[in-house]
Amino acid sequence: MVELSSLVLPILVAALFVFLVSFLLHMVLPFHRSDFSKLPSEDAVLEALRKFNIPEGDYVFPHGGGPEAMKNPDHIEKCKKGPIGMLTMWKPAAPAMGSSLVQWFLYCVLAGILAGSVAGQSLAPGAPYLSVFCIVCTTAFGGYSLALLQNSIWYKRKWSTTLKSMFDGLIYALVTAGTFGWLWPGV
Repeated sequence: MVELSSLVLPILVAALFVFLVSFLLHMVLPFHRSDFSKLPSEDAVLEALRKFNIPEGDYVFPHGGGPEAMKNPDHIEKCKKGPIGMLTMWKPAAPAMGSSLVQWFLYCVLAGILAGSVAGQSLAPGAPYLSVFCIVCTTAFGGYSLALLQNSIWYKRKWSTTLKSMFDGLIYALVTAGTFGWLWPGV
């Protein structure tokens, strides 16, 4: 068994490496540029929404209020007529990513803590690189990728976007596993 406190270095280095790889995947390579589409008549839609001053939050439309709405003829008609969708509103502001980048780094640290915890409970100091790699990769992939499936299953996100994000998660898991294998404590 390896104490989690002995894994601080691989956790932080892996988080840094994943952070840098995610920058390359999202900002340098064109891989994710097709994840979102522009609304038809975007200016008119934005102008129409502005007048409602919608607070920050998540919305679904039409909104029935609960499971009983699925049987309500008025709600059923609204759904048939469309449009149907989900909307996440943010506060109006100039584009800024600082807070999101900090949260993403902390998420990477959390994924490393989870993977390190499982590997630390499973392996001894000086464990072979491949053993560390396999356990950390499997756990990190779960942390980075599996919950993304729900976005397509329940929220109708394009499957291509979800699968690309899961592929990112596989890359992050491989980077995390390689880092842990490299920095795994010796005997």
